[in-house]
Amino acid sequence: MIPPYGRLHLPILDPPQPVFRFDTLARPVLALLGVRPATCGIRVDDGLLDVRFGRWRVRTPIANVVSAAESGPFAAWRALGPRLSLADRGLTFGSSVRGGVCLTFHDPVPGLLAWTGLRHPSLTVTVARPASLVRQLTLDRALQRLLDDPAGVDDPGPVPPP
Repeated sequence: MIPPYGRLHLPILDPPQPVFRFDTLARPVLALLGVRPATCGIRVDDGLLDVRFGRWRVRTPIANVVSAAESGPFAAWRALGPRLSLADRGLTFGSSVRGGVCLTFHDPVPGLLAWTGLRHPSLTVTVARPASLVRQLTLDRALQRLLDDPAGVDDPGPVPPP
């Protein structure tokens, strides 16, 4: 037995939040694609949105997110797994039919078939707490705008003395 002081101890990193919601019946099928709770997550940090769904990944600056809105519930055949909408090229990272968040982008992002040059104008993610993700992205976008323009867009300038 190796004594505890002889082992390599790594810091435990916070898991990406909020996490994907997995429907019980979808877990085995998604696991065949390499999509499990341990391989999925969303991180909103340092002005960057980073979404992992098994071997697929979408990364884009928060400033590229135009809107985030709750959506769903969904039909299983339209929501489970990594999905491409043929109507608008939107991407879905789906692990639940109960609902999620639809993100739209200013500049389309690579995702499903990144090596082909295919880009997606939107991404739907089925997170456990959709309202939390919408709130977090809204706050981060507002903070990013404030950092980009500390004076504020509506700043009238110095106030003249009375």
